[in-house]
Amino acid sequence: MTTPTGNQLPPAATPSAPSPAPATGPATAPAPRPAARPAVALVAALLGFSLTSFDASAVTVSLTSLGEDLGGGIAGAQWVVDAYTLAFAGLMLSSGLLADRFGAARTYGAGLAAFVVTSALCGLAPSLGWLLAGRVAQGAAAAVTLPSSLALVRRAYSRPEARVRALAVWATGGSVAVALAPVLGGALTTAWGWRGIFFATLPLGLAALALLARADHPAEPVVRGRRPDLAGQLTAVLAVTALSVAVIEHGAVRWIAAGLAVLGALGFVRAERRAAEPAVPLALLRGRAVATALLAGSAASTGFFGLVFLYSLFFQQAQGNSALETGLLFLPMTSLIAATNVVSGRLTARYGARRPMLAGQVLATAGSLFLLLATGPGTSSVALAFALVPLALGCALTVPALTTLMMEAVPAARAGVAAGVLNAARQNMAGLATAVFGSLVAGGFASGTRASLAVTAVVFAGAALATYRLPKTDTRGTATAPAGRS
Repeated sequence: MTTPTGNQLPPAATPSAPSPAPATGPATAPAPRPAARPAVALVAALLGFSLTSFDASAVTVSLTSLGEDLGGGIAGAQWVVDAYTLAFAGLMLSSGLLADRFGAARTYGAGLAAFVVTSALCGLAPSLGWLLAGRVAQGAAAAVTLPSSLALVRRAYSRPEARVRALAVWATGGSVAVALAPVLGGALTTAWGWRGIFFATLPLGLAALALLARADHPAEPVVRGRRPDLAGQLTAVLAVTALSVAVIEHGAVRWIAAGLAVLGALGFVRAERRAAEPAVPLALLRGRAVATALLAGSAASTGFFGLVFLYSLFFQQAQGNSALETGLLFLPMTSLIAATNVVSGRLTARYGARRPMLAGQVLATAGSLFLLLATGPGTSSVALAFALVPLALGCALTVPALTTLMMEAVPAARAGVAAGVLNAARQNMAGLATAVFGSLVAGGFASGTRASLAVTAVVFAGAALATYRLPKTDTRGTATAPAGRS
């Protein structure tokens, strides 16, 4: 018999006839172990993953309310987003090793507990400085939580078919969290202010920890040989953070930060060349497929997360919409993400990664140009909400395909490293897009928004050109069938 998740249940014990002489009769069979509860572990992992995804986007619709309370202007709003995103991305390169070294359940529990605590600290922050410190700590906790939640699901399901279904549920949960984040963030901000977004995390995080305690965890092999690449990790964080400072800040600070960004980048390359186990094997980046996947992922993060930040400010500060109205205005853009991800997965399975990637990038480029023409003082917020849809569909069509391209282009032994590099690149680009777009609109919403959309269109066009130049092979490395294939 199987559970609803497809895992085998242990056979039921068959009672034996009573023996008149138990001392000399057959030994009593040990009682069977309770049935494993992988679904409990799945729900626990899904909750934590969804919370980290939700928190990355929900706070954007509260930035106007937050700025009115704590001050800081647009630069402060940029740092509220980037403090989380950059810490998340910077530590993700090595955080996946923790689950291998200490076990998925233990690592996930520690990361999620830290995420709950830091969320509470963010909600209680008395000033912008304290909030930014809390956001850095929250991003670091999220970097531990996300990869260990995936490892938890993989290890909870022993049967391949059940594991594939569970991973699909896990991934869909993250997409749904991103889709609902602006709406729920707007509702929470309207009801309880910006602090409500952080406090809403607490009951769900505690529920996930309670489920984790109830779940049965199979014995896990512990990897003790590999150590984190601390030098590469620190220099990467220095380079990206300093680059963000150079974009956001002004005066002498900008030039000092630019110099530190260059030094960090040079130090990172040197560290990765010398490391026995580099966080980012430089040889991995030389392949055309890997480089294209990273470029496409960076473009998708620019288009989605950058424009969610941009239009959160535009709707509220230029159009006069409330936080709740702003969240609802994003609903047409976000509601189709999960369904489009599924369509992309099916297209990739049938035609390979190149076609859906190229289609998505062309659509996103056209969507960026359409927004560039549509955005203006005379355009209603509702019209702009629907004008965002083509770009969002292009991003959603691209991401599953580029993930497949990346995973199929590397050896199986490098799959974990490749996934970490891809996720880190996407998160870093989301942070940099926030920094660049925020700096552009600081000089004026109309001109800054047009410039941001022009940058987005150029990035997507470059990604589309790189994808077009890929060999016309499918994800299994065989020749693509003719266009007339049914």
